[in-house]
Amino acid sequence: MEESQRQKKIGSVLQRDLVEVLQNAATQGGMQGILISVSKVKVTVDLSVAKVYLSIFPNDKGQELIKGIRSNAPLIRHELAQRTRHQLRRMPQLEFFIDDSLEYIDKIEQSLKGKDNPLNDPNLLDKRKKS
Repeated sequence: MEESQRQKKIGSVLQRDLVEVLQNAATQGGMQGILISVSKVKVTVDLSVAKVYLSIFPNDKGQELIKGIRSNAPLIRHELAQRTRHQLRRMPQLEFFIDDSLEYIDKIEQSLKGKDNPLNDPNLLDKRKKS
């Protein structure tokens, strides 16, 4: 089912403000050389839950950072509620996930450039072979 206009609007408002909140928290926390971006925010139909997808660079710090962000979710939600109090009546619960789509794209790109190119060697695609 496609998102409604309201869901998209709330998602974009949350995405914009979450970027500012997370960047401020990162700089105040003394994290150097770490880039956190909010790639997507999907809001449920009843507007009670917002699934936030984060891209974290470098990738090896991702699991550690997502744990910290999840543990501070109530504080982040409160900060967002303060920023959006004139736009939203109720702040949805925030669920944070790592967006690994860039990593997935990179793996595909590397396999196409390397010796394990499925276009050159169709035997690598065992799952797709027809009997």
